[in-house]
Amino acid sequence: MNIFGKFKKHKWFWIVCVLFIIGIRLWSFNSYRIENFYTNSFYSSFSAVLRFLFGWIPFSVGDILYFIVGCWLFGKIIKNIKSGFSVKFNRILFINKIYRFIFLCTVIYIVFNIFWGLNYNRKGIAWQLHLPEVNYDSTNLKAIQYLLLQKVNDTKKILVNKNVSYPDKKELFTRAVKCYNEAAVSYPFMKYKISSVKSSFYGYLGDYLGFTGYYNPFTGEAQVNTTVPKFLIPYITLHEMGHQLGYAKEDEANFSGYLAAANSHDTLFQYSTYLDLFVYASREVYFFDSTTSKIAVTQLIPEVKDDLLEWKKFNRRYTNFFEPGISWLYGKYLQVNQQPQGLHSYNEVIATLMAYYKKYGKI
Repeated sequence: MNIFGKFKKHKWFWIVCVLFIIGIRLWSFNSYRIENFYTNSFYSSFSAVLRFLFGWIPFSVGDILYFIVGCWLFGKIIKNIKSGFSVKFNRILFINKIYRFIFLCTVIYIVFNIFWGLNYNRKGIAWQLHLPEVNYDSTNLKAIQYLLLQKVNDTKKILVNKNVSYPDKKELFTRAVKCYNEAAVSYPFMKYKISSVKSSFYGYLGDYLGFTGYYNPFTGEAQVNTTVPKFLIPYITLHEMGHQLGYAKEDEANFSGYLAAANSHDTLFQYSTYLDLFVYASREVYFFDSTTSKIAVTQLIPEVKDDLLEWKKFNRRYTNFFEPGISWLYGKYLQVNQQPQGLHSYNEVIATLMAYYKKYGKI
């Protein structure tokens, strides 16, 4: 049976799929509709159900799911390579494999968007806060960098003076939930219900591939790479929890993490957040004025410089041949999902921070 015959045989399945895809595309064009009827209605309840189903399990169900799928795909690839050299391989067999591939991609596309992907098209956190437009220029960038410099130094001094130690993963994840719920007092949309934050099984693999965490839309779990330097983990956790709340774009997940930390009483999370944002801001300032960017770094207290040095050594230790390729692919994924700046999308949190400072006079 050729590919057209297969389509005809499963015509009702394909009619339903086409209608779903058309519906997804039409809905995605209206960000107000996505915000109100998808993110704050369907997704809010559906994601809570996923966290309820899988959050109580002490290990990462999503990681196991991806492992099984990875093994299945690897087996399929090997099988197809072998069949390609077989005398039985012909045009009909090749067309059948194309059909199955189209079938699989169609199902994944629909499920991904229903489970989470439509959040890429929502109005977003700046809209929720009614933040004003701000000129993204060197003057505002330098001002934000200086404010973050002060915050980084101040929070680190508190940690050093109080000899604060880093908690175990379970306590850290619990405190991250508390950060969000403290922020929800001022910003109700930050309310976090039913925890499902876990340490990823693929931490060391992530070190080589360049990822520090990810959100699994199929299980609702926030996966955190806990093998990175410990001072990075609090903000990474808040970032991934931001994805759980429906902030799909990376800059918005970054900003939701910032709001959670800045409006909490947890200095450990505040320092981790301000340090990461300071690095983002310094990179942006560097493009306009490299001298000013470098001077700001010299004004960090020694303990912060030690953390930055540890971070730098960590990145060098895991530099490898494959990472640039993985980063390129992930950048393309971000561009396809409403983030034209690719990996640079993470840095766009600084623009939102500028607008927030303009409105509230604080960071």
